[in-house]
Amino acid sequence: MGRYVLRRLLQMIPVFLGTTFLIYVMVWAVPGDPFEGKCGERDCPPSYVAAMREQFNLDDNVFVQYGKYLANLLQGDFGKTSSGLEVADRIAATFPVTLKLAVVALLIEAVIGITAGVVSGLRGRGFLDSLVLVSTLFLISIPVFVTGYVVQLVFGIQLGWITPTVSKPTFVNLIVPGFVLASLSMAYVARLSRASIAENKRADYVRTALAKGMRPRRVVGVHLLRNSLIPVITFLGTDLGAFLGGAIVTEGIFNVPGVGGLVFRSILTKDGAMVTGVVTVLVLVYLLMTLLVDLLYAVLDPRIRYE
Repeated sequence: MGRYVLRRLLQMIPVFLGTTFLIYVMVWAVPGDPFEGKCGERDCPPSYVAAMREQFNLDDNVFVQYGKYLANLLQGDFGKTSSGLEVADRIAATFPVTLKLAVVALLIEAVIGITAGVVSGLRGRGFLDSLVLVSTLFLISIPVFVTGYVVQLVFGIQLGWITPTVSKPTFVNLIVPGFVLASLSMAYVARLSRASIAENKRADYVRTALAKGMRPRRVVGVHLLRNSLIPVITFLGTDLGAFLGGAIVTEGIFNVPGVGGLVFRSILTKDGAMVTGVVTVLVLVYLLMTLLVDLLYAVLDPRIRYE
């Protein structure tokens, strides 16, 4: 296990370098003036442009620029924005909110999606199976932003059951935005769990366990679920990173002060340092979640060995 983890960590290095380099080039090396509009409708003074170009090393080759950025990054220095704000401070202030929202969405996705998929897969064709198929198809067909606006309008404004916007990002207040954020993935998890359960319940190891006299509940809980949830765990693991990076719309609808709004505002104001810093953090989260998912495989399926 230790050698496998070390090998996976080493594999992450070129992936991290490649993704962060692409992000850096896309943000800083695109044609055009990166400081356009920073001084309102007027052109920025040459002294300001020269200072900014020196601060962000824009007079160097793009490889040298990236090397300097990476060297600072390895020391925990994400740099400063063009307005002088520390990027790390802004990320530290907003990332916990988005992480909280992503965790709530992941829990909702896992609990409702897996439960619906398992029940549907075990029961087979019937009312519950049809209900799960129709409801998941309904959720897949609707864009997340439409779901968000409908939930906000009907349950928040017309019925008054929920607060239309999030004033304080506690776990309880983030349940509704989390449900909206997880709605699409929840439908996929339900369908993935249903298909996996339906396929494995006819497997030889399940029939053998039943033939040996093992109780059906134990067969389902100990053998069938552990083997059927492997593809679902993979999906859930990568989804946490997707929630962190894809919460821009949901955070905008419910006014959640998270990373999504920070990235959106940074893109509008062409704040390259902030965009690069936030996306770098999201890349790290993706890589760590992928490693965690790989390690969970051995827990769910004893046949998987890493040595």
